[in-house]
Amino acid sequence: MRNQLIVIRGAGDLASGVAHRLVRSGFPVVMVELPKPLVIRRAVSFAEAIYRKKFAVEGVIAELAVTFDDIYRLLEAEKIPVIADPAQYPLKALQPAAVVDAAMTKDNPGTAIDDAPVVIGLGPGFTAGVDVHAVIETQRGHNLGRVILNGEAEPNTGLPGEVMGYRQERVLRSPGGGVFHAVREIGDIVEKGELVATVDEMPLYATIPGVVRGMLHGGLKVFPGMKVGDIDPRGKREYCYTISDKARAIAGGVLEAYLFLRRRLVTHGAGINEETAVTWRNR
Repeated sequence: MRNQLIVIRGAGDLASGVAHRLVRSGFPVVMVELPKPLVIRRAVSFAEAIYRKKFAVEGVIAELAVTFDDIYRLLEAEKIPVIADPAQYPLKALQPAAVVDAAMTKDNPGTAIDDAPVVIGLGPGFTAGVDVHAVIETQRGHNLGRVILNGEAEPNTGLPGEVMGYRQERVLRSPGGGVFHAVREIGDIVEKGELVATVDEMPLYATIPGVVRGMLHGGLKVFPGMKVGDIDPRGKREYCYTISDKARAIAGGVLEAYLFLRRRLVTHGAGINEETAVTWRNR
């Protein structure tokens, strides 16, 4: 398993879409998240395993892993170990075949091209050929999911994708700083102006009608303007609990990039020493 292990930094909805595709394709995956993930689309994020100890997305199961024994036990069971470690866990100890930075921080948090034989970054903040081997385009549009082997992804626009004519209105943002408490839950149908959450004593109202597709965990501290939820104007509850088209497109790009780069390493040994090349050829 170590010879094909893929470590994914981040366990939000896009990272989880990637993990789901890789696991279904037969690759063992370990995910690394913060101790208190600030994930919005929790119903389709393996980060939920940190809060619930165990969580499934479309038939693939993730569990919280505390020790190395936990990690290998879960991998043997074809589950995803999720590690809650702000230091991103020692990569050298795991010896992954690939690292995928899917934290979506818009800036490289410290991922380096020598973290593994294959290193892939999602979206802006990475440069293929410099700090990663490949970048996956995350901007909606013609190039979504494209594998970039030289250069960068499109710059972050800061604008949510348009759904039924809505952009910024879909996003629920904190009215101030304080402790977040959800009034409505993921999957609830709401009307514009309906109370959906509070931050301390400050109310947060739905900006459009639709279904609550994402909502931050209650009890977490938030800052003014922070994204704490989103509403899908299409109003279809099933969309709350299934991997999005965007996540699937990005996941396909990651799988393509990994297979392409692995084949290049095996065939040409490009950029690696002979010992590593022999190991890869024996996989």
